[in-house]
Amino acid sequence: MIAVHEILLRLLLATVIGSIIGFEREIHGRAAGFRTQLLVCVAAALIMILSENYYFHIHTLDPSLRIDPARIAAGALIGIGFLGAGVIIKSGYAVRGLTTAASIWIVSVIGLAIGGGLYLEGIVTAIITIIALTVLRVVEKKIKVLRFKIISISTPVMEDAEDTIASVITKYNFHIHSIDYEKNKASGEIMYRFTVSTRIRGDIRHLFMELGSLEFINSVKISG
Repeated sequence: MIAVHEILLRLLLATVIGSIIGFEREIHGRAAGFRTQLLVCVAAALIMILSENYYFHIHTLDPSLRIDPARIAAGALIGIGFLGAGVIIKSGYAVRGLTTAASIWIVSVIGLAIGGGLYLEGIVTAIITIIALTVLRVVEKKIKVLRFKIISISTPVMEDAEDTIASVITKYNFHIHSIDYEKNKASGEIMYRFTVSTRIRGDIRHLFMELGSLEFINSVKISG
């Protein structure tokens, strides 16, 4: 059986690590923040402690029994996977919450490591996680990521409207992947939906302003 002071040490260490990682998520306004990450880490640690104690208890009652203490931990990871899926949000081409979901998953693994008495492994993994969430955030912002957008434009029926709009879009370093059309017979308008991509964030605002200034365009919307 695990000694009481050892159990308390593992739970307290899981609390500290979970709260540190959760604090980083909380200050950035993520769904799974301070309390969630703390509870996940402590719960994972407790699950591992229960697994070990259950194994020792059964083995004491009957040494011939063969119990796998990892099964409870494996079941916990499956449940935490559903919790992580709950924070992932998809809107158009944008997917948010993947990093938070990954942090929930790794916090649970850290909790399992601490609960299993693997202090060095758990602490080192926690340090790597904190570096990934803080230091690498700065690096990530400097990377020119390819961003997909959907530009919805309504115009009257005009022969050269599409070509004019396309020329403005390409002028601001946007690549046009596809164009969808929709005609409203009641109003006589045509809706163009351009699926585009760019690596330059500032060009989106300038493109929106220039498209909005074209007299023949009735409405402009950029989403994604």
